[in-house]
Amino acid sequence: MNPEGLVWQIATIAIPMILAIVFHEVAHGWVARALGDPTAAEQKRLSLNPLRHVDPFGTIILPGLLKLSGAPVFGWAKPVPVDFRRLRNPRWGMVLVAAAGPLTNFVLALIAAIGLGLLVRATDGMAEPGLGALFLSDNLRNFLIVNLFLGAFNLLPIPPFDGSRIVMGVLPAPLARVYGKIEPYGLLVVFAFLVILPYFWPELHLVQRLIGPPVEWFGQHLARLATLVAGPEPL
Repeated sequence: MNPEGLVWQIATIAIPMILAIVFHEVAHGWVARALGDPTAAEQKRLSLNPLRHVDPFGTIILPGLLKLSGAPVFGWAKPVPVDFRRLRNPRWGMVLVAAAGPLTNFVLALIAAIGLGLLVRATDGMAEPGLGALFLSDNLRNFLIVNLFLGAFNLLPIPPFDGSRIVMGVLPAPLARVYGKIEPYGLLVVFAFLVILPYFWPELHLVQRLIGPPVEWFGQHLARLATLVAGPEPL
């Protein structure tokens, strides 16, 4: 496999993307089961098998188009089913279940940073790292970036993203009911946000402006962590 070739690029973005999305969705189900709702387990959606979670558009088509266009890469999978009525505390349980996905992505980004640091330490002194080390390095780097963007993107307070569930849980009940009325139109809002507005006003850079700053801040700290784990440079 050529590190500059198309197959290499696809492999090193597809693997991190699928893993990040699958763990994100399964985390919702794990937390829901812990809080009293076994729906995901009953429907066998707590599996880490990607085929159980792939959404053709959100997992494959959209990330591919974003990658080809040079935009930040993110996506989604088929939502893990959660029946909030079965949670022991439906309101706050909904907040915890929704937050579990993005939090998992941030933890995975942390693990990727540590992995990058360990890889640098392991290959330190090599005249030229082999293809295996380069492949792992590219996957870890993309895994870190994808998880940061996926976690931040899903915190946007737009239905059906996790951020909207968190907002509904913390708002007073009357305001939550009003806010919940936009949920049936959530996909239209997302389409306008991701496609229509960028098409007519590309200079707005909405995604970059909303998600870019926190991702950059977190990414800088994870880069420092990776450097710390890698150890001092050889003299």
